[in-house]
Amino acid sequence: MAHVYMLRCADGTYYVGSTRNLASRMRQHGAGGGSAYTSKRMPVELVWSAETERITEAYAFERRLHGWSRAKKEALIRGDFDAIHFLASRRWKG
Repeated sequence: MAHVYMLRCADGTYYVGSTRNLASRMRQHGAGGGSAYTSKRMPVELVWSAETERITEAYAFERRLHGWSRAKKEALIRGDFDAIHFLASRRWKG
């Protein structure tokens, strides 16, 4: 199994990643490691994750999320799939 996940950083930005071991990756991020981006924006909080069958699927999902607007990411965190669909269909730039 693998995971794609989203962290909220102390500065309010979001970090999206993928991993084979979510618990281990969260320990790395919590210790200030894991990524140069998050290490400069501590503390970080896990706000969303999903499990996939393979790491290649998690990585593909991660890459897709990188292109999403902040509004779409926040809708995903809330589990508001209607909003995600609306924002995608309108090509909303928010």
